[in-house]
Amino acid sequence: MKRKEISLNIRPIDSAALDQEEDHPISSYETPLREDAFALSDQEKIEKIEVHFREIMLTLGLDLNDDSLNGTPRRVAKMFVQEAFSGLNPANQPKARLFENKYQYDQMLVEKEITFFSHCEHHFVPIYGKAHVAYFSSGKVIGLSKINRIVQYFAKRPQVQERLTVQIGKELERVLNTPDVAVVMDANHLCVASRGVVDTSSKTGTAYFSGKFKNENTKREFLNYINSK
Repeated sequence: MKRKEISLNIRPIDSAALDQEEDHPISSYETPLREDAFALSDQEKIEKIEVHFREIMLTLGLDLNDDSLNGTPRRVAKMFVQEAFSGLNPANQPKARLFENKYQYDQMLVEKEITFFSHCEHHFVPIYGKAHVAYFSSGKVIGLSKINRIVQYFAKRPQVQERLTVQIGKELERVLNTPDVAVVMDANHLCVASRGVVDTSSKTGTAYFSGKFKNENTKREFLNYINSK
């Protein structure tokens, strides 16, 4: 099967003036959280979600006395808090250690095909795809695995893809202390594929370019690289 290339027609995101979509407005690149978001411990959240999810299942008419279903509320609660939405908790934010760029490498560094899983905040169904990241060092470099962890940390939240793209770009700028960052994300949305229009073939592309990556030649070099085999 021929690999679908990520084209230059991806709409870049301007974090200073995020577009207002007709159906799903985006007001900020920060995840909307209540002030008391962390008043409960993870264990307390699991216990509350378990109770409420059990009620959802009962309302749907499921028999929770069945061996296969009895433990589902607890499993779902643990999955939400400890896995799927663990990126909501700042305690889980990756601690990125920087290293001197002793090789004086002054070209772009690219890490592509980073697998991520997230959840659409409108229907709480999965989003999954690939992230491609690049940056120019301002004197420091980061361990490659930390780039993956940053992507996954922000993905493990209820999300919209535009916000997720900006959050990764802004975090890399902050951690690396560089204004030169590029992020391209190519994703499948099960809210489109498994419900509504039930379109299983479409994908969504988003991009964040800052600093040197706003130069068309630099941007094209990055996009050509992530499209190469």
